[in-house]
Amino acid sequence: MACRPEAPDEMNQTPVSLTVETPVPCRGCHARHKGLCGALNAAELTALSRYTRVVKHLAGSEIAGEETEIYNYANVMSGVIKLSRVLEDGRQQVIGLKFSPDFMGRIYGTDNIVAVRAASDVELCQIPKKVLEVLVETNRALERRLMIQTLRELDEAREWMVTLGRKTASERLASCLYLIALHIDPSIDIGEGTAIEYDLPLTRADIADFLGLSLETVSRQMTLLRKSGVIQITRKRHIEIGDVDKLRKLCG
Repeated sequence: MACRPEAPDEMNQTPVSLTVETPVPCRGCHARHKGLCGALNAAELTALSRYTRVVKHLAGSEIAGEETEIYNYANVMSGVIKLSRVLEDGRQQVIGLKFSPDFMGRIYGTDNIVAVRAASDVELCQIPKKVLEVLVETNRALERRLMIQTLRELDEAREWMVTLGRKTASERLASCLYLIALHIDPSIDIGEGTAIEYDLPLTRADIADFLGLSLETVSRQMTLLRKSGVIQITRKRHIEIGDVDKLRKLCG
């Protein structure tokens, strides 16, 4: 990855102007309003856009390795990212997923503590580390948006501890599919009776690593969900959920 850039002085003095238009690349970004950039006005977006760049990663490719230096942060524009830890003997634990419009990175961190891979084809808006840190220090709205996202991730991690520690195999799989349904498309509001379909961004082996189950158990529970009519599986990894609320009720 490129070396870290010096902090630009202009990011400390971004003027607020009602006449500045939103940068062209940002206008078509579906992740902007709900993500990190939702805290920025048009002038701030314009200043920041001088340093950002859109990068794409194919499914399965590594984005960042464990114990590698952090040079950039990123907003997830589309796709799903898999966070994992690998033990010395090669065993893997998937510890989290990132969806649009999640922020990717440890603000003020120096090294990655997890491996980051593209679970599906991914598009990221990459921001140099120093540029964002300068902006956070001078923008309270942005700082608050980052704090809210961090606390949400903490709440989700605690909830997942309950899933792994107390739920049955069927409840774990339902929870995983429900989690993906909630986040796979930020434009969809999930409510009672909502139907949704998506391409499963994880292989069954990844799901097993995520849920702490064997591959055979995941396959068996997937078949039971299909036979009960809660989900339909087409084209190997395409999931159709006729009523997301029915799936939610199976999450325990």
